[in-house]
Amino acid sequence: MKLVAGLGCRRGCPADELHGLLWQCLAEAGASIDSLVALASSEAKAAEPGLVALAEGLGLPLHVLPVDILAACEARLSQPSERVRAATGSPGVAEAAALAQAEALFGERAILLIDKRRSASATCALACIHHEAERP
Repeated sequence: MKLVAGLGCRRGCPADELHGLLWQCLAEAGASIDSLVALASSEAKAAEPGLVALAEGLGLPLHVLPVDILAACEARLSQPSERVRAATGSPGVAEAAALAQAEALFGERAILLIDKRRSASATCALACIHHEAERP
């Protein structure tokens, strides 16, 4: 199974917190780090030190997506937030980034394997293409 992790975070969120939340999501999905092919977030987080450090530490690309791409996923989000919309322009970052980037990479409709999970300063969601989620 190939997964994309969507991540959102507050400014200054440490890489350790992001790492812990990502590992929690992978464990919940019963997936290994080897199944992760990319990280994704909002373009507003392109230079966020914790996200950049996480991607570098894992040797994975960090794809940053424009807010209009994230906002286009609104109907597919499990927990859209007006507070997040006010802050970012999209009602969600982690889920939307995971879905949009999985579809961009795999060329097929993606689903959330793990919907948004939270830590104190971050959110994470995992997406894959639908037929991969059905495999044992």
